Amino acid sequence: MKNKINRRSFIKTGALFGVTSIIAAPTILDAAGTPDVAVVQGTDSFASTLKAVRKIGGMKRFVKKKSKVVVLANVQRSNPGAYTHPDIVRAVIRMCREAGAAKIHFLSSLPETNWESTGLKKVLGEEEAELIILGNEKDLYRPIAVEKGVALKEARIMRAFYDYDVFINMPITKDHAGNKFTGSLKNLMGINWPMNNRTFHKPNWATDPDAIQYLDQCIADLNTVIRPDLCIVDATEIIITNGPFGPGEILTPRKVIAGTDRVAMDAYCCTLWGLDPKQIHTIVLAHKHGIGEIDPKKVNIKEFKA
Repeated sequence: MKNKINRRSFIKTGALFGVTSIIAAPTILDAAGTPDVAVVQGTDSFASTLKAVRKIGGMKRFVKKKSKVVVLANVQRSNPGAYTHPDIVRAVIRMCREAGAAKIHFLSSLPETNWESTGLKKVLGEEEAELIILGNEKDLYRPIAVEKGVALKEARIMRAFYDYDVFINMPITKDHAGNKFTGSLKNLMGINWPMNNRTFHKPNWATDPDAIQYLDQCIADLNTVIRPDLCIVDATEIIITNGPFGPGEILTPRKVIAGTDRVAMDAYCCTLWGLDPKQIHTIVLAHKHGIGEIDPKKVNIKEFKA
């Protein structure tokens, strides 16, 4: 179920990967009545996830037969409200399988203990999805020029990431110590080289407004070179203080959000605990980059009960 990649084994395979997820405008489905973003509320996270994806056109809209799917979940800590819920992950794996995916892999630079403590390793094993944990060796990460970058001029993305046809981004929305909010946009740091991510954090990044702004700009810049094909956000049980690791105060919106517009989805998630999206610099800066729409009036967001 788990495949550990280090520098030696990576070089030995001689793997060379093709780019599949370079940034493009968010995909909007034209079918009448189909929302851009679907929000489903209910106590059954598995059922809510199935319905949210179905409402935006179903998994077959994104995953074709024989596709190789890579998934990025959040497993930073096992504290309640700090990681992607296992039932949401299980639902996504099953939908991908039913759509005809040839491979369903989860990439991570975090240790296996994180996957064990959150319960996600167990789910992946039961659903026969593969966990691939990469080391932090520089050779495992491909340098990518960030042409639109204001603060970030070069990203270093997991080389293995480019071996897949479909990228599903699965964050949990929650509090963050520096920029107050984390969601779809910030989750992409999970496929960037950890050493490169450290450069996002200047001294006093949690308290200095200029350092916080720099972190926000780096995240927005990173999102200009990578586009998820689908985002599924866990907003079932989330921490709204002491993020992103927790433990913190728990809010239970009991919602799962599905769509393709990272900016619109993050803007919506902000409102779940009274934040103004236009005060969250990551979202504002990503909107300025043309990554997505910050104005909810310009996005077809529909809410449903599970």
